[in-house]
Amino acid sequence: MQKNNLGYPRIGARRELKRACEQYWSGKIGREELLSVAEGLRKQNLRVQQEAGIDLIPCNDFSFYDQVLDMSLALGAIPKRYTPVLTQNNANIELDLYFAMARGYQKDGLDITAMEMTKWFDTNYHYIVPEFHNGQTFTWFSSKITEEFTEARKVLNQSPKPVIIGPVSYLLSGKEKEAGFHRIELLKNLLPVYIEILNKLREEGAEWIQLDEPFLSLDLTEQEKNAYKEAYAAISKACKGVNIMVATYFEALGDNTALATSLPVQALHIDLVRAQEQLDEVLHAAPESLSLSLGVVDGRNIWKNDYEKSLRLIKKAIAVLGEERVFIAPSSSLLHTPYDLDAETDLDPEVRNWLAFAKQKLNEISDLYDILNGHSELLDKNKQALESRRTSTRIHKPGVKDRVAAITEKGATRNSPFQIRQRLQEERFALPLYPTTTIGSFPQTPDIRKLRALLKKGELTPTEYEQKIEAATIEAIRIQERIGLDVLVHGEFERNDMVEYFGELLDGFVFTKNGWVQSYGSRCVKPPIIFGDISRPEDMTVRWSRFAQEHTNKIVKGMLTGPVTILQWSFVRDDQPRKSTTFQIALAIRDEVVALEKAGISMIQIDEPAIREGLPLRKKDWPAYLDWAITAFRLSASGVLDETQIHTHMCYSEFNDIIAHIAAMDADVITIETSRSQMELLEAFSDFKYPNEIGPGVYDIHSPRVPSVEEMVALLEKAAKLLPARNLWVNPDCGLKTRKWEETEAALGNMVKAAAKIRKNANQPVS
Repeated sequence: MQKNNLGYPRIGARRELKRACEQYWSGKIGREELLSVAEGLRKQNLRVQQEAGIDLIPCNDFSFYDQVLDMSLALGAIPKRYTPVLTQNNANIELDLYFAMARGYQKDGLDITAMEMTKWFDTNYHYIVPEFHNGQTFTWFSSKITEEFTEARKVLNQSPKPVIIGPVSYLLSGKEKEAGFHRIELLKNLLPVYIEILNKLREEGAEWIQLDEPFLSLDLTEQEKNAYKEAYAAISKACKGVNIMVATYFEALGDNTALATSLPVQALHIDLVRAQEQLDEVLHAAPESLSLSLGVVDGRNIWKNDYEKSLRLIKKAIAVLGEERVFIAPSSSLLHTPYDLDAETDLDPEVRNWLAFAKQKLNEISDLYDILNGHSELLDKNKQALESRRTSTRIHKPGVKDRVAAITEKGATRNSPFQIRQRLQEERFALPLYPTTTIGSFPQTPDIRKLRALLKKGELTPTEYEQKIEAATIEAIRIQERIGLDVLVHGEFERNDMVEYFGELLDGFVFTKNGWVQSYGSRCVKPPIIFGDISRPEDMTVRWSRFAQEHTNKIVKGMLTGPVTILQWSFVRDDQPRKSTTFQIALAIRDEVVALEKAGISMIQIDEPAIREGLPLRKKDWPAYLDWAITAFRLSASGVLDETQIHTHMCYSEFNDIIAHIAAMDADVITIETSRSQMELLEAFSDFKYPNEIGPGVYDIHSPRVPSVEEMVALLEKAAKLLPARNLWVNPDCGLKTRKWEETEAALGNMVKAAAKIRKNANQPVS
């Protein structure tokens, strides 16, 4: 047997990559310093895996921003609008081009928008969506893949395993930018470049190459299935002398089992954490030439592996295939887990004993191998840890479970239908047509972050901290008033993260100090850990929302994170259904919504950016999930009067196939990301005749560029052609936490001017 790893976290134990990238973007360090930090992280990761006894150690799993964007650059899939960047005469041209595609480019007299971003399957990781045109050609543009292979081979003194997105999954992850063709038709143009790269890796000494094909676990059309056959027949024919491993994850192969096991490759990786039931079918279908990599260690959650359960699966595979054809592996790349549990010296010892982060998961792979070779003491230790969790008295709260059991349909329904609520809310708020607002957060400057650090160190008293947060909140209110926004927010300066903040105030959560996970680019989040039943012991946001409202005559929205998003963006307990955990969170959020209303907050936003992300990967499983996910939102939002306006926010999601369920959420106002897609996402709402109000984002907050008034007017004019003006709001794509004040004020100022122009065109009074 071989011990196989699919990928490793790349941000560093202390987010070193995040800091280096942001310093490079701001001009504080140069190209060589950035490359040096990246090289150090890659070498450190390789050595950690080698010391853990991993046999197939991945390379090319490192990325400055995103592995899909890396592949686009490698294949020369560079949209034409970035051609001017290539003409800039500087040594950083490839890096500048790469980051321009990810973040936009607004300097040297150029103003170029970023590429679209969306979620990687059902994770909270975002990737940059490839753009495809009919007849598009490809060429090997970036040598990153081979350079990192050569580097890793020198560090390890053995052949590493390059990890590359497979050709079919790469095409399927992208988007056609013109009508009249399907992106899969580009496969014939794409394959020669893949073959060139694979053969170069073979010449350099690669023994195994991992091609990630997660789309094999999704519903595929016949055209897409044929593309897999065509792609791997061509690769098998042209790339002799190197072992190809096709990696699938996040779901079972299902009706694609026969297809996946028939591909002419040497190994197939399957996810036995998400879908252990697929093992029997895969074993039955596997030809004698195929080895299996068994994903038995959870690559997406942080609970200790159940060795007995994993060993049963491994032994079953060995009985059919023999040891030589079985690899032990995590279910997916460990990119989705924190770096090292050893750094969590302050974590609750009881809970800590139940956890494993990326570094510990490497040891779990080796432990399983060692247990099979006679080290039974490792199994005994694992049993003790799991038993301590099963018998802990801290996990279950009868009162919480009773409240969930008592949920009724009426309790998850607003008092009146939207048409009645809309009329009452229009009378109450008297807003102009195209009202302007933001999504919630304002820039978390170094000074704000420093305040939290000083508070944690005890160098600032709670009273002093609150006084400074109050001052920042008042300043944010004044800035919004000067800009001319119609509906304000308090800025969320007291919050570290939109999920972590609430988890800290709810029972049933614990937290890490260094449990960072990459969300996109340099954006890292520290997901809370849900270990037990969830309840709300006291108010969480009322104090700050009420404070902000007291300092302005304009409306201030209360800001909350919704139950599904808190679930999706946490590490969730695996000892009860996710539905039960979500309903517990929904009841806690409902209590907060009611408390905000009683405190005089008349608009309340319950963010649910993760509802689309949480969809099961197979459509047959959608109805059950959507039923409880939408019910959870409605449960959280339905305890208020008709005159209280409920907002929700969703970002980076395709809504076409679930638009009826989005409407069933019955939020008075929904805000969505549409600027990068040039209002494409809004078409689904138009075709469906979405009845409620909607704020299509006109300002891409994930890019530092400041959009012009004319650019935003054009987007609003598109929106006005699709939906009634009465139902349209004007807002950025998402929260502004990661931006700087200078660009934020400039962009919001332009947004307000754009709203004034569109109102004038509609012969409506300007606010």
